[in-house]
Amino acid sequence: MQKTQSLPDVLNSIPADLPIPMDDGACQHLENMLLPDVSLPSTDDKRINLSQLAGWNVIFCYPMTGRPGFAIPKGWVQIPGAAGCTPQVCSYRENHAEFKRNCISVYGLSSQTPEAQKEAAIRLKLPYPLLSDSMYSFSSAMELPMLEVDGLRLIKRLTLIIKDGVVRKCFYPVFPPDKNADEVIVWLSALTLDAG
Repeated sequence: MQKTQSLPDVLNSIPADLPIPMDDGACQHLENMLLPDVSLPSTDDKRINLSQLAGWNVIFCYPMTGRPGFAIPKGWVQIPGAAGCTPQVCSYRENHAEFKRNCISVYGLSSQTPEAQKEAAIRLKLPYPLLSDSMYSFSSAMELPMLEVDGLRLIKRLTLIIKDGVVRKCFYPVFPPDKNADEVIVWLSALTLDAG
């Protein structure tokens, strides 16, 4: 008899049979795009306007982190690019010192409510803020790809590297989610080497 993963396992690990998302071209318009003049609530009790951030910033967008005591949407693990949000969030936590050392700020962003984002930030002990786009002001202005499941409208997983309010690089699709921070660090390191 096959053992099914418990909810904590599903939240904190990448399922072995997680389907690989395909590039549907939904992010081709993002590179070199100016960020919209939109302020979003953050888990550090501020409003962040990503278009006004100076220097290099990483904004990783994800559908939703799971929450203990709350059911995940039916069929979540079978949706390409859906599962793996908590491992991705935690991988940015584990690599945060590297980003900070290079003066790069990190932000996680989803359409979850500010309350859900705050719960995740506290529970996962995140050293960087999560932003809530629950009103879809940022994702609509950027025309980010979305997925719909169980009545929820969620941002597909993608990562934007921003410099002075302009998208310099977009990673999409992101797979596997828990290796995204490493991939971003490699890209930024190569950029630094090229500049030197």
